[in-house]
Amino acid sequence: MNGTARVLLAFCLLLVIFGLAAGNGAGLTRSEAFQAELDSLRHEYGFPGATAAYVLADGTVGEAATGFADSETATVMTPRSRLLSASIGKTYLAAAAVALAGEGRLNLDLPVSFWLGDQPWFSRLPNHREITLRHLLTHSSGLADHVYSKRFIAEVAQRWREPDNPFPPLALIEYSLDTLPLFAAGRGWAYSDSGYVLAGLVIEAATGRDCFQEITERFLVPLGLTETIPANRRDLPGLAAGYIAADNPFGFPEKTTAANGALLWHPGLEWTGGGWLSTSRDLARWGAALFGGRVLLEEALAEMLSAVPISLESDAIEYGAGVAIFRNGPYGPVYGHGGWIPGYSSSLRYYQEHGVTVALQINTDIGIINGGSEVIGAMERRLAGVAIAFAKKSVVPISKKWQE
Repeated sequence: MNGTARVLLAFCLLLVIFGLAAGNGAGLTRSEAFQAELDSLRHEYGFPGATAAYVLADGTVGEAATGFADSETATVMTPRSRLLSASIGKTYLAAAAVALAGEGRLNLDLPVSFWLGDQPWFSRLPNHREITLRHLLTHSSGLADHVYSKRFIAEVAQRWREPDNPFPPLALIEYSLDTLPLFAAGRGWAYSDSGYVLAGLVIEAATGRDCFQEITERFLVPLGLTETIPANRRDLPGLAAGYIAADNPFGFPEKTTAANGALLWHPGLEWTGGGWLSTSRDLARWGAALFGGRVLLEEALAEMLSAVPISLESDAIEYGAGVAIFRNGPYGPVYGHGGWIPGYSSSLRYYQEHGVTVALQINTDIGIINGGSEVIGAMERRLAGVAIAFAKKSVVPISKKWQE
């Protein structure tokens, strides 16, 4: 091969290399780049399957899915696959509470005894005289989280095979009775599903309606979030199988579903601590509408985002009513919530400076607790990076009242 031929060959190789680079990077469309990033994350972290979606400030919606909704049957995960969204459900409950407060049907700062004080068990709650609804919604009530109590874990392990829900709301409250408070009400912060069960009981007492019915008719129907339904039975349509570590403390099987697709344990044990089945598309649309100011009146949204620090040492992370607030995220301030329930992990994040919302769900909880693992964090950062890179700069409709 002469010198000219070698030069031409090298030039052709460079064209091929740069062409491939362009095809795998800048040449991708928004939806292709988002899908490629989700596929890459699955390849890197090895989870069974996932869905993800974004909503841009101009209302553009995109979604992706990767892997399997059921690994044993090789059922492919699709954007329509539904997963348990766990504690993201706290955003619905808190939004309902502040909306009802705005209508004069609730008062966030009245003692909870106003609604529940006549219950025979109420005086056995820690801090029962001082707890307000705002304390419950912001996790500042001083109630411990029954989910991590040894008694609850042991009893779930013994009873999860029962056909009906062995842990209705009042049974969940039992785990908080006759216990010591973690701190005086309003004087600290500790995440508590127990507090959200109480908040659900307050809403039902104030409205005379089922919490899930109230939320569905108030928010989900008007917004057209038809893929989100209460997780209050075992046979949940479209549910992807979840995968749990063999040594999980509840003694659940490694796969969450039976051959007919039904959940092997009753999801009602979560109640208003979570309580919903959804798609990532619906979660992203909910977050975009809520934090974009299209769900609540300005005053109600300000109440929801009136936050307390989760640590006395720093205000970098705060918690409002059903919403975590990260003041200094890699893409600016972030609002949202994570979710974990055996077999499923999820995240909803609204990037305020960009008007971009990203939601994701994966069908395993192995190595993931409360959305705080490296896996969820990496997925949040990388999927948001793709969505934000394609987002158009525009004015984000946010209430200035809760930015200040």
